[in-house]
Amino acid sequence: MSASDRPTLEAPDDDPWLWLEEIEGRQALDFVERQNSLTLQAFGGAGFERDRDILAGIYDRPDNVPYVGRRGDRLYNLWKDADNPRGLWRRTTLEEFRKAAPAWETVLDIDQLAASEDEDWLLSWISSSPQHQRVILSLSRGGSDAVTLREFDIDTKSFVADGFVLPEAKGGVDWLDADTLLLSSAYGANMATTSGYARTIRLWRRGEPVEQAQVIFETTAERMRVYCSVDDTGPAPRAWIVDQLDFFNLAIWLRDAAGALTKLDLPTGVWMQAHGDWFAMKLRQPWTIAGRTFAADSVLGISLSAFLAGDRDFTVLFEPGPRRALQGLFWTAGKLVLPILDELRPVHEVRTPSPTGWARTTLLGLPDIGVVDVWRLDHHESQGNGDLLANVQDPLTPPALLLLERGVASPVVLKQAPKTFTPDGLVVTQHEAISVDGERIPYVQTGPAGETGDAPVYLSAYGGFGVSVKPYYNASLGKLWLERGGTIVQANLRGGGEFGTRWHDAGRLAGKTLSHDDFAAVAADLVRRGVTSAKRIAAQGGSNGGILITNMLVRYPERFGALFCTIPLIDMRRYTKLLAGASWIAEYGDPDKPDEWEWLKTYSAYHNVRDGQSYPPILIATTRRDDRVHPGHARKMAAKLQAMGYEAWFYEPAAGGHGYGKDNKERAGFEVLGYRFLREKIGWRDETD
Repeated sequence: MSASDRPTLEAPDDDPWLWLEEIEGRQALDFVERQNSLTLQAFGGAGFERDRDILAGIYDRPDNVPYVGRRGDRLYNLWKDADNPRGLWRRTTLEEFRKAAPAWETVLDIDQLAASEDEDWLLSWISSSPQHQRVILSLSRGGSDAVTLREFDIDTKSFVADGFVLPEAKGGVDWLDADTLLLSSAYGANMATTSGYARTIRLWRRGEPVEQAQVIFETTAERMRVYCSVDDTGPAPRAWIVDQLDFFNLAIWLRDAAGALTKLDLPTGVWMQAHGDWFAMKLRQPWTIAGRTFAADSVLGISLSAFLAGDRDFTVLFEPGPRRALQGLFWTAGKLVLPILDELRPVHEVRTPSPTGWARTTLLGLPDIGVVDVWRLDHHESQGNGDLLANVQDPLTPPALLLLERGVASPVVLKQAPKTFTPDGLVVTQHEAISVDGERIPYVQTGPAGETGDAPVYLSAYGGFGVSVKPYYNASLGKLWLERGGTIVQANLRGGGEFGTRWHDAGRLAGKTLSHDDFAAVAADLVRRGVTSAKRIAAQGGSNGGILITNMLVRYPERFGALFCTIPLIDMRRYTKLLAGASWIAEYGDPDKPDEWEWLKTYSAYHNVRDGQSYPPILIATTRRDDRVHPGHARKMAAKLQAMGYEAWFYEPAAGGHGYGKDNKERAGFEVLGYRFLREKIGWRDETD
């Protein structure tokens, strides 16, 4: 490799590293093999193996919480441990699940399946109908988003002879009846959008070649995708078809039992959920209708039949505030549940519709601090009796799985996760940094009480796609960072969804640099408060966070001691041409439009690397089976930095998808490699090293 700063901002398309985008190219794989060897030689060894095995042992504990969903009268769970690294799909009853050691019935052993078929299978997701015992299993090779679909009988525990089978592709499926599927898959000629997702909805009947399945809905190739779901909560089965224009905008169509399609007259930027004759939606932008204006992020409800007849007399079910925002919405047994963050505190309100109005209650008995995630126990709304599950935790308290029967009874603890690290002497505190434009940026700090000015800090964030970052219990960081005397910090950047659309919009498109400024402001605030020094801050971010971390490298190198960049998006000039990249234009912008490239180039770190800078050391890691964010981003950035003489390390395991590994041991190894790199580069040693 010759030292070169190409591509540059002046010549963004003069890229000598394009060969690294050939995922299975021989030259590219030689690069990966050589880089992996160097990285494992430097940061592997006995200490790595010890920490990896410690962490894998935590992930494989038999007393971890088995998260479940109910289908019919059984609770189903996908369980992984050391003996079942790919997983067991298993089931039990609610009565049995209440016991300390429930008896489980294995439905499918994925390890046995993978061995018998000599395939790298993982179970990705399951589509079932409430009316019969057959399901569609989606099997992923090595954790990729693309899946193979196969029909499976859960009573006989076997694949259905001559059943539905679809080769590998991205997409989904739902049951219309026992012999008919609604297929939204990119499989087949002209069936994919430019983002690589489904362009059509097909009516696929049993025994019919998929190539002959009737196309009942089609969108244009430049849109993101189409998908659908069958709804059995009304008097007759119906389907909701979503034409996703971009990541945040969509058109919604109702397909009735006779097959007629009706487009709903709604704004495109909505979250919408229906149940029976009612539906509710959250607005992304202000909306004026029938002489009334509703604020962005409001939730509106109305009778579906009345709406279809022309009624626009919506009821406001939720009103946002500057730091109060909806986090989702779902139905159970005719009740609408609204998860809310109010100044980052969890609140769960319930709205129950009737001909006389919408009754309002709040779920009681749940904490108002930490993390409280609530969801419906039943996979199918039509079978739901109102039972809810809640997952409650905070950075020092491991998760507890609670049952709220019929959504109103006092929560009962079903399962309690074990403590995986010693929290003695540790405290959780919340702070705010002031960003470059005066905005207050919250962050949560967990670690020893008091400030030493030299704490080894692990700082992380995401800041994109309206995703809210919450202070979860982190078993790996707890055991391998906190328990050894370190401090962890999690920042809530603009671009996230913690405070609603205005918070998200402030950190997307041209505002993405503000999200990065927010992160740098948090790092500076930790130094200002006397917690640590810049050289002791180790920062990590993945996926969209890969843009974040590489911008810390090139824009704020003086504020960090080391950086760990995982499954990253980096090259903002070519990202739309790589795998699912075109689907993210609404978050970042289109580099093929000159006016949008003007802001994209400001945070395309791949083009902003310059000679003669004091960049902190960086480890960039991805996986070869990531078919969402192309591994070429990570490969090219590492190669360019190395060619320019900077300390850049690279790691790419063969499997893992858009994640850290296909099983608990691989995931543990990926994480531990990063921790050991960061610890060494910020000069942190303890008796375990």
